[in-house]
Amino acid sequence: MILVTGGTGLVGAHLLYRLASEDREIRAIYRTHSSLHKVLEVFTYYTTTEKAEHLFKKIEWLEADIIDIPQLFLVFPKITEVYHCAALVSFSPRDYRKLRKVNIEGTANVVNLCIDFKVKKLCFVSSIATLGKPISDKKMITEQLNWNPETNHSDYAITKYGAEMEVWRASQEGIKTLIVNPGIIIGPGFWNKASGQLFTRIHHGLNYHFPKVTGFVGVNDVIDAMLKLMNSDNFNDRYILVSENSSFKDVMKYTANSLEKPEPKKDLQKWMIATGWIFQKIGSIFGFKRSITKSDINGLFATSYYDNSKIKSAINFNFTPIEDVIEETGHLFLKDNAK
Repeated sequence: MILVTGGTGLVGAHLLYRLASEDREIRAIYRTHSSLHKVLEVFTYYTTTEKAEHLFKKIEWLEADIIDIPQLFLVFPKITEVYHCAALVSFSPRDYRKLRKVNIEGTANVVNLCIDFKVKKLCFVSSIATLGKPISDKKMITEQLNWNPETNHSDYAITKYGAEMEVWRASQEGIKTLIVNPGIIIGPGFWNKASGQLFTRIHHGLNYHFPKVTGFVGVNDVIDAMLKLMNSDNFNDRYILVSENSSFKDVMKYTANSLEKPEPKKDLQKWMIATGWIFQKIGSIFGFKRSITKSDINGLFATSYYDNSKIKSAINFNFTPIEDVIEETGHLFLKDNAK
């Protein structure tokens, strides 16, 4: 039986559809009953409402939180494979304790139970934020670049790195592990969270873009890679999942085109962020709440290029062009918002 944590999130919901479609025996956990409707909505992107409901009912749903050990203990009997997608994403300094609790302690709990119940294989969804940085911005970032604790990192990155350390501990205890490091994940269904907010803001009118270059990837490419890796002989390794390295200027242009809206034309300046302008305009896209750090400001203007050759070679994998991913996501956004 397969366990999916974070099944009510972007990656987890789309992953559950694929697993249910393959007629796999699945168990998934949720924290609040109200979050389950979003999963069913994601299923309808791929099939009829009737078929979506049928697939949804095939999943054994259990109420549990990864930071609640007694609850989590009841989830693991009969589990042979785990997709650990659950995480807290926030870039607010006020959420540091919560980030540590969920991302590090929660992952430690999952790892401990994988060991106790002798799970055969564990796939963990991490982030490119945990990768080391090259000396030059023009150098490609690979899986071999080690984390440097002396450089500036967001609290989110620090806690995801801590989670990775827990997963590597599982590999030392005999669990076959895989870590995937996706870039910014683009996909439909969660329009008020993470990259989904980009579609919402541009739909409502957004005039500014900024020059940050980073890795982007479609949610279904992330899932395809995870499934292929779990079904392969690969283990105790990590893989960057990035379709393309793109500027936010280009990504915002593609998004605007997909929504048939004017593309953002004006350059975002650092003074706008430093004076609090970003909070009124686009701050929530990146999780900024009441405060913003100097590293946050610099990060919006950073350039990072990620090398995806390892995953391509390991499982003969091909990525979907990010413009195509955005076009399809935008189409579903318009469909959802026409209801």
